[in-house]
Amino acid sequence: MKILSVVGARPNFVKIAPILRALDRIRPNLSKPLMSLLVHTEQHYDDEMSAAFFQDLRIPTPNHTLGVGSGTHATQTGEIMRRFEPVLFEERPDLILVVGDVNSTAACALTAAKLCIPVAHVEAGLRSFDRTMPEEINRIVTDALSELLFTTEESGNVNLRREGHPPEHIHFVGNVMVDSLHWCRDLAARSTILERLRLPSREAGGYALVTLHRPSNVDTPQTLARVLDALGQVAREVPVVFPAHPRTRARIAEFGLNRYVAEFDPAAGPQANGRLTLLSPVGYVDFFRLMEAARLVLTDSGGIQEETTCLGIPCLTMRDNTERPVTLTAGTSTLVGNDAERILSSARAALAAPMPPAHAPPLWDGHAAERIAAVLVERG
Repeated sequence: MKILSVVGARPNFVKIAPILRALDRIRPNLSKPLMSLLVHTEQHYDDEMSAAFFQDLRIPTPNHTLGVGSGTHATQTGEIMRRFEPVLFEERPDLILVVGDVNSTAACALTAAKLCIPVAHVEAGLRSFDRTMPEEINRIVTDALSELLFTTEESGNVNLRREGHPPEHIHFVGNVMVDSLHWCRDLAARSTILERLRLPSREAGGYALVTLHRPSNVDTPQTLARVLDALGQVAREVPVVFPAHPRTRARIAEFGLNRYVAEFDPAAGPQANGRLTLLSPVGYVDFFRLMEAARLVLTDSGGIQEETTCLGIPCLTMRDNTERPVTLTAGTSTLVGNDAERILSSARAALAAPMPPAHAPPLWDGHAAERIAAVLVERG
């Protein structure tokens, strides 16, 4: 059996790493040969957004790299399909495995389906019910084309059944991002990023961690200014560190909003002075350490909602909806949108409250990848 796994962007790397390890572990016990290959579309391609994650997560060198790079959604999706098709002709896999909801996920699923190659989708069934999100379109398209649908939470099972997917195609396996969290704990404990950034401990007041990248938050000057102003108010109460996505950093400069941020000063460290401390993107291990030691996380990332739930870190999700409802009902995430008053009042309430307990939803136990590997092998 030949399985071709696809990654393209930063969230994919965290999800694919435990699956590749699980396939490697199961291979010696099989009666038939199993070949596991990796394709990197290079949707994220620079060292900070790609190479650092491959190194931190011990992901093997891809068998194929497509060099797609950035572009509009249509340009990027089309270019991925154009470059991925020859790989499929060359390798002739029995199945392709895609993860998450980025353009690479949908583009490669569509390319494979047109060649009658079965598709397996990890993180299937998640729905925000907001089709203004490009990721929502990618989720719907990918699930419609997939023969194996691996879900992370019960809402995914419900959504897929409602959409008419056969029950035998749906496999509730848990969350592979949690597998990576478990795998990374010892490495993160050895990270020195807290010391390098001179961040205060929780006992000394702590700090808040911000990530911000979604077009709905960063592509309009008025919206980005409103969000940064609210975060600046939080930064008057605790230091706020902001590892900025390159695209977000570019928007801040383009819109003339540099008054809200300050580049990290090694001599002084982050300060509660009303400005966000701007950092370059950090690798997975260092980001894990920043997240687990934070007093509060403010984000518009789906994956971080899940990670903070498992770590017991209060998370204010700067979105009006989420495709991961279990993080609201069983986790530590609260939707605050991009309304400045809601962001600030919710941040103050979280900072004044005790830290919530860590809680793992069903099957978020660090063994999701093993379940996926078992289904793949049984199918083969």
